[in-house]
Amino acid sequence: MQKFTSLSGVAAPLPLINIDTDMIIPKQYLKTIKRTGLGTGLFSELRYDEQGGENPEFVLNKPAYRQAEILVTGDNFGCGSSREHAPWALLDFGIRCVIAPSFADIFYNNCFKNGVLPIALPQEQIDLLMEDAEKGANARITVDLETQTIERPNGEKIAFDVDAFRRHCLLNGLDDIGLTLQHGSEIDAFEAKMNGDQPWVLQKRA
Repeated sequence: MQKFTSLSGVAAPLPLINIDTDMIIPKQYLKTIKRTGLGTGLFSELRYDEQGGENPEFVLNKPAYRQAEILVTGDNFGCGSSREHAPWALLDFGIRCVIAPSFADIFYNNCFKNGVLPIALPQEQIDLLMEDAEKGANARITVDLETQTIERPNGEKIAFDVDAFRRHCLLNGLDDIGLTLQHGSEIDAFEAKMNGDQPWVLQKRA
């Protein structure tokens, strides 16, 4: 998993509440278990018209936001079904940080496991960042996970909280598999001991 330390870039404003995972990545894109290629389906019902052409009014189709890496959005982001394809699609598009007043629990957890940083802030701070985001390429936002701050274009800093364990995992690029592999030598030692003490166990597993 890619590490997340600090990110500076354009933030896209999406002032909608209750954006569910079907809106983030519609069900027709769930046929794959690959984490790549899903960026084209991100918000597809908002990004494209019935003929498959781009909707010029949707924020991610506007020139200023095509390379956005940060999304500022509304309350209860990621609600609905628990599809892990939602953070996959965000990441594949290039969005590595989502800032909202609140998130659905499963989506929130899935973000951390896939290298996306979800930040929950009070509505009044979201409003300030939404104003910044609406300025497009003229206003860059810096998200620093090490210091747990967001720097606005005017230099003002907003503090945010992240669970210490999740912060550690993102800073070091550790997903569940990476965490397990950190104990590879202990696992090898345990299996070697088991093979000596109870060889029939490993033979049965094989």
